[in-house]
Amino acid sequence: MTSRKPARRSLRTRLALAYAAGVYAAGASAVVLVAVPLAGVHAATPEGRPSSSVITETGPGIGLPRLLTGSAVALVVLAPVALALGWFVAGRFLHPLRAITATARIISAGSLHRRLDLGEPTDELTELGHTLDDLFARLEASFDAQRHFVANASHELRTPLAGLRTLLEVTLADPDADADTLRSACQEALALGGHQERLVHALLALATGERGVTRRDTLDLAHVVEGVLASRRDRAARAGIGLAEHLTPAVTAGDPGLIESLVANLVDNAIRHNHAAGHVEITTRTSGTQAVLTVTNSGPVIPGDQLQRLFQPFQRLAPERHGRSDGYGLGLAIVDAVIRAHHATLTTSARPEGGLSVAVRFAHGSHPDHP
Repeated sequence: MTSRKPARRSLRTRLALAYAAGVYAAGASAVVLVAVPLAGVHAATPEGRPSSSVITETGPGIGLPRLLTGSAVALVVLAPVALALGWFVAGRFLHPLRAITATARIISAGSLHRRLDLGEPTDELTELGHTLDDLFARLEASFDAQRHFVANASHELRTPLAGLRTLLEVTLADPDADADTLRSACQEALALGGHQERLVHALLALATGERGVTRRDTLDLAHVVEGVLASRRDRAARAGIGLAEHLTPAVTAGDPGLIESLVANLVDNAIRHNHAAGHVEITTRTSGTQAVLTVTNSGPVIPGDQLQRLFQPFQRLAPERHGRSDGYGLGLAIVDAVIRAHHATLTTSARPEGGLSVAVRFAHGSHPDHP
């Protein structure tokens, strides 16, 4: 046997019944407050004396039985009147909610640019509308950023794939290709494959940062920086970049892998976008209730209006051809994603003499402000 679901009453029906019950209860209370005292007066009147409940000066008046009968009739008539009044009042109050529902359906169908715009008067429903408008605006910005990211990622992955295919086609089409030529083509193919592998790894790191924090461990930023610098010193030495560190304990809580990725990308970015005989300075310290990481590097002059753009995926200050740079325009985007996941704050400034200064502030200790 199939069980039948009980009929579901609409919100307007429930509100109408509630309003009607209130109106009916108020009317019934009024009748009771009038009829009961009159009945008491009638019962206390001595036999043979006129009742005070009967008006005798201007006419025969209304006797108690007629009053009680009229009250009963009034209560019967009051029931449909209360229901109609409750239905009307409920409809007026629910009109903004119906507008919210209709517009939300349109927006969910793909028109993310639409807004509710409820306007006045300001009440709980219009506040809900304003909250939903803010939510729709964030969703629209998020979907736009996602489409932009997918388009850029497709382009970035397609370029090395096209280069790899061209390399293999040219090599195979050469009838005079010898072992050295084939070996050289294989080496170039491996280099292009390595480029794709590093790009995919960077995309995965970005996706992991945007996913959010799934674990929180207590860690010291100074120890994380020491580990990252130990694997970057040889590379910095080959590029002629001096690494200077001023590390004091700076304890915070977060995902160790994500925070290490943040530090590594900041250091890599500072080394990559530098010049010969340049320098990179890394500092960790505690400031009040925050653990602060600062990375400052020399390099080319960065226009102040370009700083925010650098933290978007696939954005480069001076784009270079593949093969001439090992950057993908994702390093600072990964940094921004990790910072947002940990509810940290980011401060960036372009140095007048060239280069960039980045300061990241985490909640101090093992119990950050945001869970």
